[in-house]
Amino acid sequence: MEGRGRGSASGAFVAVAALLCAAVLLEAAPAAEAGTTYWVGDAAGWTRNVDYSRWLAGKTFLAGDVLVFKYDTRFHDVAWVSKGGYRNCVVSPKGGRAPVFRTGYDSVTLPRGTHYFICGVPGHCGAGMKLAVTVY
Repeated sequence: MEGRGRGSASGAFVAVAALLCAAVLLEAAPAAEAGTTYWVGDAAGWTRNVDYSRWLAGKTFLAGDVLVFKYDTRFHDVAWVSKGGYRNCVVSPKGGRAPVFRTGYDSVTLPRGTHYFICGVPGHCGAGMKLAVTVY
C-alpha cells in the first residue's frame, strides 16, 4: 500500500509541475492583438475628392482589422460590393447580398480576401469614391 501512495504522490507532483510549466509558457506567449482600426480617408473621411488609392499606399491589412467610414449621410453611403460592382460602379451583390451602410459612422471588420467598397450615390463611385482592400 505504501508504494501505491508514493506513486500517487509522485503522479500528482508531476501533474502539478506540468501545470506550472504550462502556466509559465502561456504567460510568456504574446497576447493576441486586436485588429487595427483605420479611418477611411483619415481626417477627410469617406467623401468625394479623396484619392483612396493614395490613402491605401503603405498600409497592410490583416484579418480582424476594422475600417471606419465616416461621412455625411445626406450625401453618401457605403456599399460593400463584388469585384464587378466595384469595376462598374454598381451596387451588386457580394456573396448574394450587397450590404449598404447609411449611418455615417460605419465600422467593418475585415475577413481575409479582397473587399470592395463604393459610394452608391449616382456619380460618386465614378468620381473616385471607391476602395479595394486586400486583407491577409
